[in-house]
Amino acid sequence: MSRPPSGEQIELSHRDQSAVVVEVGAGLRSYTVAGREILDGYGVDQLCTGGRGQPLIPWPNRVRDGRYEWNGKPLQLDITEPARNNALHGLVNWRSWTAAQRTPSRVAMTHLLHPTPGYPFELELEIDYELGDDGLTVTATTLNASDERCPYGIGWHPYIAPPGLEFINDCELTLPAASYQLADERLIPTGNASVEGTQFDFRRSRRFGDIVLDHCLLDLERDQDELARMVVAGPVGSTTLWADANYPYLMVFSGDALAPPERRRGIAIEPMTCAPNAFVSGEGLIVLEPGQRHVSRWGISFA
Repeated sequence: MSRPPSGEQIELSHRDQSAVVVEVGAGLRSYTVAGREILDGYGVDQLCTGGRGQPLIPWPNRVRDGRYEWNGKPLQLDITEPARNNALHGLVNWRSWTAAQRTPSRVAMTHLLHPTPGYPFELELEIDYELGDDGLTVTATTLNASDERCPYGIGWHPYIAPPGLEFINDCELTLPAASYQLADERLIPTGNASVEGTQFDFRRSRRFGDIVLDHCLLDLERDQDELARMVVAGPVGSTTLWADANYPYLMVFSGDALAPPERRRGIAIEPMTCAPNAFVSGEGLIVLEPGQRHVSRWGISFA
């Protein structure tokens, strides 16, 4: 029997929760609570589309023309979004990862990112998925194993299914963001603006409607525990995606650019440590010194 396109399927369970983490890209293919699918994921026999559930390392979103400069040296990444001539979503989402540690409710996925001409740095990566009483927690740890400092960013691409609805239009959405980024036709940021009085203002829960989004939000309001909480609510409950203070940027994608069977069936809520094109602009970019680690957390709960 042939392997699934996403490789080994690592199944996790805790009480009424279950999740499936995959070998290819160390992505989150499925997450269910009491039998209800929380994500708009993909089948075991399907190829991942639209970045569903994938980690985006060592940069999230886009690098314009795939070109940037580091320590005075020009570098060229492969163009992986040909229509816009950008390098998209990092280097690891189609690589094989290893399930290094496993329990019934937890798996630690590891990968060694070797240097390439466009990103001549070595990173030791670990992503820890764990189910607990509070839901799913995802912890990412990155070590710069190079002899020199390197640019770094991380993001995530889960699509939240609207609870009890086929499409996202009638869900209620809460996004605690005070600003959004203006962008050009290639989705490269050109500046920031307030959400006040715009279609991007979801600081109070409201119906999503027919809004088309593929925008980066920022200036996230956080609760006393320093977590930002984004909520997608429907007639049968609400899903909360939370992110710690390492994630000051939030890409929100309504899925309108996807193929018709997948269009607007889930909202991609994507926590990111840096802005799109950060390798060029430096906005939010993390600089890892040799031997330095970066640890970040996000998660999902349903009620």
